[in-house]
Amino acid sequence: MKKKCLLLVLTLIPVLMFSNPVLGLLERIDKGASKKFKIEVTESADNKDYFELDQTGDKVVVRGNNYISIATGINWYLKYYANIHLSWNGMTVKLPKKLPVVNRKEHRETDHHIRYYLNYCTFSYSMSFWDWERWQKEIDWMALHGINLPLSITGTEAVWVNVLDKLGYTKDEINKFIAGSGFLAWWQMNNLEGWGGPNTDQWYAQQVELQKKIIKRYKEYGMEPVYPGYAGMLPSNAKEKLGLNVSDPGYWGEFKRPSFLQPTDPRFAEIAELYYTELEKLFGKAQYYAIDPFHEGGSIEGVDLDLAGKSIMNAMKKASPNAVWVAQAWQANPRPAMVNNLNKGDLLVLDLYSDCRPMWGPEWSTWYRSQGYGKHEWIYCMLLNFGGRTGLYGKMQPVIDGYYDAQLHRSGNTLKGIGATMEAIENNPVMFELLFELPWREDRFTKESWLADYTKARYGKSNQYINNAWNILSNTVYNFPIESVQEGTTESVFAACPKLDITNVSCCSSTQPIYNTDSVRIAAAQMLKTADQYKGNNNFEYDLIDIVRQTIANRAYYLQKDVTVAYKEGNKKNFIRLKNEFLTLMLVQDSLLETRSEFMVGAWVNQAKKIAKTDAERKLYEWNARTQITVWGSRISAESGLNDYAYKEWSGILRDYYYTRWDAFFNYLEEKLDGKNPKEIDFYLISEQWTNNNNPYPDSPQADPIERAKDLYYRYVHNK
Repeated sequence: MKKKCLLLVLTLIPVLMFSNPVLGLLERIDKGASKKFKIEVTESADNKDYFELDQTGDKVVVRGNNYISIATGINWYLKYYANIHLSWNGMTVKLPKKLPVVNRKEHRETDHHIRYYLNYCTFSYSMSFWDWERWQKEIDWMALHGINLPLSITGTEAVWVNVLDKLGYTKDEINKFIAGSGFLAWWQMNNLEGWGGPNTDQWYAQQVELQKKIIKRYKEYGMEPVYPGYAGMLPSNAKEKLGLNVSDPGYWGEFKRPSFLQPTDPRFAEIAELYYTELEKLFGKAQYYAIDPFHEGGSIEGVDLDLAGKSIMNAMKKASPNAVWVAQAWQANPRPAMVNNLNKGDLLVLDLYSDCRPMWGPEWSTWYRSQGYGKHEWIYCMLLNFGGRTGLYGKMQPVIDGYYDAQLHRSGNTLKGIGATMEAIENNPVMFELLFELPWREDRFTKESWLADYTKARYGKSNQYINNAWNILSNTVYNFPIESVQEGTTESVFAACPKLDITNVSCCSSTQPIYNTDSVRIAAAQMLKTADQYKGNNNFEYDLIDIVRQTIANRAYYLQKDVTVAYKEGNKKNFIRLKNEFLTLMLVQDSLLETRSEFMVGAWVNQAKKIAKTDAERKLYEWNARTQITVWGSRISAESGLNDYAYKEWSGILRDYYYTRWDAFFNYLEEKLDGKNPKEIDFYLISEQWTNNNNPYPDSPQADPIERAKDLYYRYVHNK
């Protein structure tokens, strides 16, 4: 292969450190790490993305066709040569003084040039209150996993402030339109207005500053940000305020949707141009724009879909002639009538739910489209997580097979890459590691063969007990059947709004396990058998707590049913014994989870308060943080299905919120058993009291994770 050397960085002069983002990445991983690598950027003769691992003297050589390919190669080297796995729970590590040698050059390549990342929802369920320190770690994580096309919506609410101001809206009217910090994703998707606000001037200013730093780092790496494009959205009073021809998309649940500006309105092109002009002023021009009109059931009555699609595309192209429309394949979108007549190459479709309901072609799918996406290019995506709900979950082999099957399908001709479109991150790291390796593995493989290398990389060495545990997990919680349409993890009954017969927590999943839960208990036991050998191992301790947490949650599922049986049989003695056991188990779970900051509500709430500049902002951000993970919306919207959609099985919220609800419910049932007629419980009122509270929560570990896990496991779930 003929290669032309473009850049060879051998210097450690500080001023040059910043000219190569890979060196900065290495230094953030471990100070001095850049001295141990030799980085080479070279062209690819066959237009494929590639990386190579090689050796020269005592330095590891990582070469590739761009910085993202090289960062991917560094991650590959760290995992499969140095047995080091960088993950959300740890992005720094102490490298060995002398790196393991690459004895034989390794070359990996892919012609799937796009590795997409993020969902609108991720920006709210995970990123609502991030600062630059956290964002910098995430961008490094993206680079290490080969991601080059991230959705980038941070701060674009400030674009709308400028647009609406120029359209004659007052500051108060603008604030009533734009959602608050914890709910901006659904405002961006045209689902609601104003909920969680009003935002302060300081919020808009700091988000603009943050987005500029994010974009700058993206550009340094060579990533292409995907900005929100103009989808016809305007405030719901646009007809009265501006005299425009708008349609009413109706409601999203109980939330009033913004108006949709009809493409036949003479001012459509003008307002779209105003939007793109203000966007470019703040953040620059982009090549990719995310546009999703009529998301999740928005009414299309009276809309000429073909004309709407062309008008949206024309406005985007006027702003950026080489622009590509990025559309989510979700439910009815993208509507064929809106996109069929767009030019080939102008639309990139995210097959948002390839791991469960793919639209690209498999006939078994409940969202099967016989023609796939026709001439339009598309991305194979894994959604996996909904609402940031806590739980082990995945479809390991179906995700692997689906990717290779798609390449062999007729739709494979227009397949351009892979993507992660989860609603929240920082969960189930094994699934994301698997997904982003797919383009770099030419041949189909099995989850068993992959896991053997994964566990060695994740924990630093091979271990039979760990292998046993992960083989069990890969055939249970990570082996959901391909035909299952459950949205994400099996839900924890702890988080359910109390009643006798629990079937689900959120609107869209289930509490009933579809795997042998006893096997997960055995997997936890296997991890505990070797736990003392891994004290201080960050990845091991995180996974151990998560697996034991799942074991306790599974135990609670059956225990709650026993409580219900005792109540229905009128057996008060058994009822009291079992309900006390259930409540104790909830506190046990809380005690387990306070050993890792990732499972503590304090980490979420305190980050929200951390970015505030005033007491008023702190109260507003904390309310957003607490409300989003509990009732989500108003009483009406909560009772119509959004309540507990984004529940979190975390320390702090378990004992102060979920426990309070269950304890009140059990007391109510006990009074019923005594022949009394107690007042019905207003669970929304209980929730509202917690969302309006500002009691402090710790955000750092309160106990040793291994010792606490052993103690609680053997006392409360072993042989249960």
